[in-house]
Amino acid sequence: MFRTVIWIIYFIFRILFLTPRLIKVKSLHSQNRIEEKDKLVYSTARSWGRDLVKQSGSKVKVVGEENIPKDKSVLFVSNHQSNLDIPILLGFIDRPKAFVAKAELSKFPLLSTWMEFLNCIFIDRGNARESLRAIKAGIKLLKEGYSLVIFPEGTRSKDGKLMEFKPGSLKLATKSGAPIVPVTIKGANEIMPSGKLAIRPANVELIISKPIYMDEDIAKDSNALTETVRNVINENLNRD
Repeated sequence: MFRTVIWIIYFIFRILFLTPRLIKVKSLHSQNRIEEKDKLVYSTARSWGRDLVKQSGSKVKVVGEENIPKDKSVLFVSNHQSNLDIPILLGFIDRPKAFVAKAELSKFPLLSTWMEFLNCIFIDRGNARESLRAIKAGIKLLKEGYSLVIFPEGTRSKDGKLMEFKPGSLKLATKSGAPIVPVTIKGANEIMPSGKLAIRPANVELIISKPIYMDEDIAKDSNALTETVRNVINENLNRD
């Protein structure tokens, strides 16, 4: 419990400490200095993610980072095990990226502002119209050269095992043409299990698989594509 309290205090004070940098980000945005703004936001997010993982006492091993296509936007498709999945992906995959995140995160002061500047898309899963809006926004971002992360299970796994993907979860790739990069997170459920606030150290493995391009035959069948991506993640998750 002591580690959890320290982590929460660090989380709050780190967000507050970054306020002057957030002001600079807003200034760059207002001046339309988008490239400078994006670099500052990404470097801040990457450092923030790594520091939050470090404060949990956990260690992350990255496998397969060379599989990420260079110089093009991609759709990272990841399993979802823990509240720390976003910091893990931000901190340990060296590629600017935004997230399709649940609408509840938009209610957190300062954090939600950083996520907006990171180009994150908030989605209300119970609102079909909002879901469609989010898909269109994601397609636009991918076509503009920004990479995205989605958690197609829709929520965190309670036992670390891979759940079924939500129908249509890979439309962002099929409609934008961006390659899919399957990502497997192993061990993060030990840091902060679903339904619990306690934080404990864990050894996490982040496995980045080879990309699937939308001009491949498999991409012509959305059901087969979904099953293929899910199988890649599941095989990595169950491999010793």
